[in-house]
Amino acid sequence: MLNYIWLGLIVAAVLIGAINGSLEAVSKEAFDRVEFAVMKLALPLAGIMALWLGVMRLAEKAGLIQILAQWLRPLMRWLFPDVPAKHPAMGSMLMNMAANILGLANAATPLGIRAMKDLETLNPRPGVATNAMCTFLAINTSSIQLIPATAVGILAVNGSSNPSAIVGTAILATMCSTIAGITAVKLLEKLPGYRLATVAEPVAAGVPPAVEPGVSPGGKAVEVSRRSETSSEVPGGKMPPSTAVGTPAATEATSLHVIGKIVLFLFMGFFAWAFLRVAFPGLLGIETTAAVKDNGFIRSVNAVSLLSIPFLLSFFPLYAALRKVKVYEEFVEGAKEGFQVSVMIIPYLVAIFVAIGMFRAAGGIEMLTSALKPVLDLVGFPTELLPMCLVRPLSGSGTLGLFTDLVKEFGPDSLIALTGATIFGSTETTFYVIAVYFGAVNVRRTRHAVPAGLIADAVGIIASVIICRLMFG
Repeated sequence: MLNYIWLGLIVAAVLIGAINGSLEAVSKEAFDRVEFAVMKLALPLAGIMALWLGVMRLAEKAGLIQILAQWLRPLMRWLFPDVPAKHPAMGSMLMNMAANILGLANAATPLGIRAMKDLETLNPRPGVATNAMCTFLAINTSSIQLIPATAVGILAVNGSSNPSAIVGTAILATMCSTIAGITAVKLLEKLPGYRLATVAEPVAAGVPPAVEPGVSPGGKAVEVSRRSETSSEVPGGKMPPSTAVGTPAATEATSLHVIGKIVLFLFMGFFAWAFLRVAFPGLLGIETTAAVKDNGFIRSVNAVSLLSIPFLLSFFPLYAALRKVKVYEEFVEGAKEGFQVSVMIIPYLVAIFVAIGMFRAAGGIEMLTSALKPVLDLVGFPTELLPMCLVRPLSGSGTLGLFTDLVKEFGPDSLIALTGATIFGSTETTFYVIAVYFGAVNVRRTRHAVPAGLIADAVGIIASVIICRLMFG
C-alpha cells in the first residue's frame, strides 16, 4: 500500500503544481526536504540513538528489562502471541511504550527502533513485516500518551485559563485510537491480502519460502512461542549471545545488596525532593508568585517533563553499577549501533519527506480541504480543523504550526483550539513512524501497518471532536 501512496503523492504533486502554477515551489521543496531528512533529522538522530541504545544496554545488563517484561507479561503475550515471553523484544517494546506514555519523544524513537531490530531476529521473511511488527507500529501510531505536554504548553503560553483541561479529553481520545489501531491490525492480518504466506503458498519475489510462525510445514499449528521460552532458538537460527534468554548476558549482573538498596532509596528520595521543588515549592518553604501557586497541575506536568530524562539517564547507569555491571564499557557497546541505524534509515526518510513536501508545496492539502468541506459541513465536522487533520499523519512540525495558528486565530479557550489540542495529543505522524521503524530493519513490504495506522488516526480525530464537543461544547 505504501508504494501506491508514495507514487500517488509524487504524481499528484506534479499535476496539482502544474494546474496551480507552483511547479517551481514543488521542485524547491523536494530538495529542501532532502536536506531536512539527512541533515536535520537522520544525522542528529545518530547521536540520540547512540545515547539511548547505550542506556538501553545498561538496562538489559542490569536485568531491568526482564523485570519490566515480567510485570506486563500477560498483556504483552496477548498483543504479541508470536513473540516468546522472555525474548528481548518484549522489554524493548515496553520501554518504547513507557517513553511514549510519558511523552519522551527523543527516547521513544531510539527505543522503538531497537524494538524493531529485536523483532527482526524472529522474522523468517527478511523485508516483509511480521504480525508483531505491524501490531507494534499500530500501537505507536495510535499515540499512547498520558500527558500531551506540547499541546498543554502551547495553550498555556497563549494565555489559556485552564490549559490542563485537554489532558482528560486527550487520554479518552488516545484510548479510542489505540483500541481502534489494535483492533484493525488484528483483523487485517487475517485477510487474504495481508495474511502471511505459508510454505505451500507463493511468497514475495526474492524472499525465500519460510514457514509461518506457529505453523508446521504440514499446516498444523505448533507452539513456537512456548518452545522458545525455554530455548534460545528463534526462526532462522539462534539468538546472539548478547540477547539469548537465559545466557550469561541476560543474568551476568550480581544481586543488589543492602548498601545498593540504601543508595537507590536515597537516589529516589532526591528526585522526590526535586519534584516537590518544581511542582510544589511552597511545601519546601520556597517563595512563589501567586500565578504559579494557582496552577499546581501544570507545575506537576512540567516537573515530570523536566525530571524524566535526567532520572532515566542517571538511574539506569547507577542501578547497573550497583549490580557490578561495567557501565562505561557496556554503554559504549550499545551506543555503537546508533550511527549505523541512522545511516540505514536515510533512504526511507528521503523518500517519504520528499513526497510529502512536494504534495504540500503544490497545494494538495488546500485542494483536499476544499473538496471535503461540503461533506464535512453536513456531518458537523469543524472544517477549520481539516488542514491540521490532513497534515497530522504526514508531518509533526507541520501539524504543530497549524495547531499554533488555530490557537492564535480562535483563542486558547475556544472549542476549535481545545479540539485541535486533543487531536494533537491523541494522534501521531504515521508515515514518519513507519518510514523510520521499518527503514531501520530494511522492511519494504509493510503489509497492513499503513491502513491500521491511518484507521487509528481517523478514529482518534473523530473521537477528539465528539469528546471535546461533549466536554466543552
